[in-house]
Amino acid sequence: MAALPSRYYFIGDLDKMVQSPPLQGMRVLEFAGLAPGPFAGMLLADYGATVLRVDRAHPSAHSANPPTPTADQLTRRKSSITVNTKTADGVALIKKLVQNVDIVIDPFRPGVLEKMGLDPTTVLLSLNPRLIIARMTGFRRDGKYRDMAGHDINYIAVSGVLSMLGRKGEKPYAPGNLIGDFAGGGAVCFMGILLALFQRERTGLGQVVEANMVDGSAYMASMPRFAAKTPTWGAERGTNMLDGGCPYYDTYETKDGKFMAVGALEPQFFAALLEGLGISEAEIDGDRLDKATWSAQKFLYIRRFKERTRSEWEAIFDGTDACCTPVLSQNDLESGGFDQRPIVTLQNSPGLALTEGAAEGRSAAEGQGIGIEDSGWDSKGLPPSQDGEDVLAQWAGWSRGRHYDVKNGGLELTEPVQKRSSQAKL
Repeated sequence: MAALPSRYYFIGDLDKMVQSPPLQGMRVLEFAGLAPGPFAGMLLADYGATVLRVDRAHPSAHSANPPTPTADQLTRRKSSITVNTKTADGVALIKKLVQNVDIVIDPFRPGVLEKMGLDPTTVLLSLNPRLIIARMTGFRRDGKYRDMAGHDINYIAVSGVLSMLGRKGEKPYAPGNLIGDFAGGGAVCFMGILLALFQRERTGLGQVVEANMVDGSAYMASMPRFAAKTPTWGAERGTNMLDGGCPYYDTYETKDGKFMAVGALEPQFFAALLEGLGISEAEIDGDRLDKATWSAQKFLYIRRFKERTRSEWEAIFDGTDACCTPVLSQNDLESGGFDQRPIVTLQNSPGLALTEGAAEGRSAAEGQGIGIEDSGWDSKGLPPSQDGEDVLAQWAGWSRGRHYDVKNGGLELTEPVQKRSSQAKL
């Protein structure tokens, strides 16, 4: 059999030929940030892209006592360089490097890249017309809050999403930073990058991708927003079908202080739930859809779930259509051997595996390769300057002392700015 091109390899059955990850060969320059920007970068890395993070200059970078990892834990498969972005030679290094890059991730507030002298349109795209610059902000760039600081809770607040979350009679409740930072932020930014890559295949040209967590979160809430004008979600917060008001769409504490989740909306699923609980429909004393019965129903389910442990309820409901499952903790999953997997399965070109193990014999759902240390359960972070110079050598053939040097803990181009400027005029 003739040798296969490097973009093909075997996974699982030996007679099944699978392509390499879809983003293999993509080069990503990610300016250091927290949460949404790094999450977009991690998604790119998990599907084969090489991601190089640009950290601020650090006094101990490139020394015998390297710096500790930054607060960013979304660093899977990434490398780092430290750059003096406040010096002309440091900025010149970025300008030179983007000519060898496919994607830049900008996690800064509006105007920061421009102040660096790295305006996406007038500078970066002029240096590399194929470049995709993904800009991730919290508030809209053209909105009233554009110049204000904020966090996930602020972005989902002004998007209208936060007002819909919480129990009846209680204040709005922010579910961690999942909706703004990750669903409406990093994941949406990742999608924008993929769309721009798709367009580049047609035109050969890159572009600026602008994502913000207000619009991203609002879009994620399309269904509940539409439903707010219907009986499904049109009443007071915490009294609707899917927001904690409905007794057969809620969580219940078990005898051992753990919880079960119930989502028995359809009649056949509700019937299976009642069967498992040992409750007759007559005990509901009315139509289950009638909100007048919801309070009594909830009390009935609270009392019944408290009669058994979570594992006992699992034994009853596992394999049924009652839509009743355990509320598992991260510790439950890790200790139980749950395997972390790439976010989506591509049957012919799977992403990279997260769970440690042999490269061969994996299913497409598990991903390609030998996985990563700690199998997606822990992150040791990424120290500034770790492995970044190796990436510079691979991308551009650069070496320290010839193309760049370390000054005050950051990289700068070796060639003086004045010489580069004079050459540009010739």
